[in-house]
Amino acid sequence: MADQMQVDRADVPTDNMTATATGEMPSPKLSKEREQATKKRSLVRRIVVAMAIALAVAGFFMRRYLNSYEATDDAQVDGHINNVSARVSGYVLKVNVDDNQTVEKGAVLVEIDPRDYQVALERAKAELADAEATAQAMNLNVPVETIGTTTQVSSSEADLQAAQAGVAAARGQLNSARAQLEQAEANNARAQADVARYSALVAKDEVSKQLYDQAEAAAKANAAAVEGAHAGVAAVEQQIAQAESRVNHAQAALQYSQTGPQQVAATQARARAAIATVQQKRAALDKAQLDLQYCTITAPVTGVVNKRVEVGMNVQPGQTLLSVVPLDDVWITANFKETQLRRMKIGQRVTISVDAYGREYQGRVESIAGATGAQFSLLPPENATGNYVKVVQRVPVKIVLDAGENREHLLRLGMSVEPKIWLR
Repeated sequence: MADQMQVDRADVPTDNMTATATGEMPSPKLSKEREQATKKRSLVRRIVVAMAIALAVAGFFMRRYLNSYEATDDAQVDGHINNVSARVSGYVLKVNVDDNQTVEKGAVLVEIDPRDYQVALERAKAELADAEATAQAMNLNVPVETIGTTTQVSSSEADLQAAQAGVAAARGQLNSARAQLEQAEANNARAQADVARYSALVAKDEVSKQLYDQAEAAAKANAAAVEGAHAGVAAVEQQIAQAESRVNHAQAALQYSQTGPQQVAATQARARAAIATVQQKRAALDKAQLDLQYCTITAPVTGVVNKRVEVGMNVQPGQTLLSVVPLDDVWITANFKETQLRRMKIGQRVTISVDAYGREYQGRVESIAGATGAQFSLLPPENATGNYVKVVQRVPVKIVLDAGENREHLLRLGMSVEPKIWLR
């Protein structure tokens, strides 16, 4: 423009100055050239102004566009990893899948040798049958024990009454025998006195020999009667002792029969114990059935397999055999700077650029983590020394894909992506 103005000044002013100096009017040619120069200057000014306005408008819209989203390259595809482990120990007979194979939920993945668990199941069935038979017998004993106890109490009471009556009768017989003994002894004493008196009289021939012999025979008879009375008393005393023994036995039997409620309670307790044993054996049977089922390991979800088990391995409970990654349920974990969260909200639209495929996916913000990523690390940073250095932290943001975006199942866990969250 400066050069153009110099050219204009070089062309036009000379004639103007000459015309002014001479007092003559400029020529039509000079006026036309001057008019063209003026138009050029005006056009240049308009172009400059238009360019300035265009740059200002472009800058305004660029600034508005840059402020309309937040983006980060610290993001990756995330999802669930379902580790499948053994629940029983045993020898691996079959592995029905390969690495990176897609399996459906419920598909058989691994088979463990079931023979040991089949034997355990049969043993549990036999033990349950035995326990049920024992419990049934115990339950039958309860009413029998109850009835028998009642009958035994009545019988023991009757026996005790009969024994006591026998003792009373024996004691009456003892009193009668003792009275007979006393009478026999009195008769014997009189007879012995008669023999002694007749003996003196026979020697003096005051009585006849026949009367003496009769007195002597009576004395002997009375002595024998005394001995018999003594024997009778002893026999009655023996009967009394036997009757008292029967009374003691009847009392003991009555006392034992009176423990019938306790015996019934004990029988009922044994019956309950038998029922509890049945329940225990039934639980053992259920466990044996479960252990047998656990020999067949199935896929918990539909997904891609990562295998770690081989045929012939002896696995233990809790040992991870393989992993299944469900590709239907993946999301994006984006670590945004804390300074980028000012206008970020749940539900905002997200455009996700995937490095692997060069395409974009659509999604939305589902949630923002409750702490920065550093707080979830194994050794969270601490500043106990007081030397504070401010470092911008990153906060994990969970982004879910819209329905149907991942229908081809191209996204794999751990892939790098670049999400762009639209704030407006």
